[in-house]
Amino acid sequence: MTGVLLPVGTVRLEGDLAEPPGARGLIVFAHGSGSGRHSPRNRMVAAALNEAGFGTLLFDLLTAEEELEDRRTARLRFDVPLLAGRLGQVVAWVRERGRGPTGLFGASTGAAAALVAAAAVPGHVGAVVSRGGRPDLAAGALKEVRAPTLLLIGGRDLEVLSLNERALDRMDQSAGHRLVVVPGAGHLFEEPGTLEEVARLSAEWFTANL
Repeated sequence: MTGVLLPVGTVRLEGDLAEPPGARGLIVFAHGSGSGRHSPRNRMVAAALNEAGFGTLLFDLLTAEEELEDRRTARLRFDVPLLAGRLGQVVAWVRERGRGPTGLFGASTGAAAALVAAAAVPGHVGAVVSRGGRPDLAAGALKEVRAPTLLLIGGRDLEVLSLNERALDRMDQSAGHRLVVVPGAGHLFEEPGTLEEVARLSAEWFTANL
């Protein structure tokens, strides 16, 4: 794994890039509210994707100074346009370096940012996976998402499941979007075996769609 600095507008965001030999594409992670590139759940999924032959890029959507502000106000973590704009610039950075097909993996509010970014640059993002995501926060961008999107929801996360079902209804079904419920899982997929199932389903989705 290699540390990278990602130029995004006037700021530089810290990231961790892992590229197995002959990688079949690169998956960019967008973490959820109050989290970052060190999220143990995302790192576990990223490791599984590396084993499946994909490169991964985990990065902080906020600078260190912004993180401190967000801990006080919880304002920036829900600023989906800001987060999606930064994610889109990181996708452009990846494409400029010829890393192959690009996928997005978003968790919680990061999933909304991933969907908005995918809608903004159709053709630049090959597939999206949302883990316990809030696609409803992507609002009007939902119907514009052309990248096949897998919505993964815990069976015990009933409120978010309902939000995802309604969001899926607003998406263009001709793109092949799908919602899958992971039995017994809560919002954070902390129950034994549930995060491993997320990793398995994600690897299958990216393999089939990138």
